Amino acid sequence: MAMNNRKMYNTTLNADLIRQIKILAAQLEKRQNDLLEEAIEDLLKKYENYPDPQ
Repeated sequence: MAMNNRKMYNTTLNADLIRQIKILAAQLEKRQNDLLEEAIEDLLKKYENYPDPQ
């Protein structure tokens, strides 16, 4: 994924998920944003062959 094509995206998340991602990011010495992007990429791969409802 191109790193120079970035756009702001805001949302709300469960407070416990936020706490867990902050802890994991600190443990891995990674940015929270990087972990969230990785999770979204994994989710999209999981559903890439999901049947189209049309």
